[in-house]
Amino acid sequence: MLKKGEVKMIHKMLKDGLSKVAIARKLGINRNTVTKYAKLPEGYVPVIKREPVSTTVDPYLPNIAMMLEEAYKLGIEIPNTSVYQEIQKLGYRGSLRWMNEVVRSHELRQKVKDEEPLVRFETKKGQQMQVDWVEFPKDGLSAFVATMGYSRASYAEYVSDEKVDTLIKCHMNAFSYFGGVPAEGLYDNMKTVIIKRNAYGYGKHKFNEQLRDFAQKHCGMQLKVCKPYRAQTKGKVERFNHYLIS
Repeated sequence: MLKKGEVKMIHKMLKDGLSKVAIARKLGINRNTVTKYAKLPEGYVPVIKREPVSTTVDPYLPNIAMMLEEAYKLGIEIPNTSVYQEIQKLGYRGSLRWMNEVVRSHELRQKVKDEEPLVRFETKKGQQMQVDWVEFPKDGLSAFVATMGYSRASYAEYVSDEKVDTLIKCHMNAFSYFGGVPAEGLYDNMKTVIIKRNAYGYGKHKFNEQLRDFAQKHCGMQLKVCKPYRAQTKGKVERFNHYLIS
């Protein structure tokens, strides 16, 4: 699989008139690889597909989250041994050590302190698609990135602008790639998505009409936005973004 940016460079070099042999030499790859990626649509980037790794603790994560959140609201810190005893009552048969490792890997205690809502760990299949832009100012490009909340499957597409028409086109390509439309799309403060927060009351935002019409009326997908300064709410797409720019 090619690294980030190499597919883009192949298309750019082809436009500049370089031969496939010259491109292969410059990028240090096989000519057949250049031919393969040259046939793909411009803007395509390799995508990592990773199935979520389930653990014996996963069914009890919402219960753990609620315990930690309630304890934090009361100004106390509930020890892991107490959490362990409670989920044992619910049927957990794993070890305390393994529970501690999973809790630590999800950074639950830190997220509580950051006031990050926890009772939303795994969305259902097809429930949520997290969307973001990744900007490459030096190249005059942006990457549209969409990550499915359940499978973490990601779609990325390079574009030259972040206009609403472009955003809609990228959504259509993502739906085609994933094979369907999710129930909801999650965004941060993208200007092509949200016009004014709480415009019609708390939690009732004013969305870009063109995008709202496309998403809700034509596709049946609800629009949701992260809290201000809480872009980490869509952490699954953020993790893919780190890969894309690394």
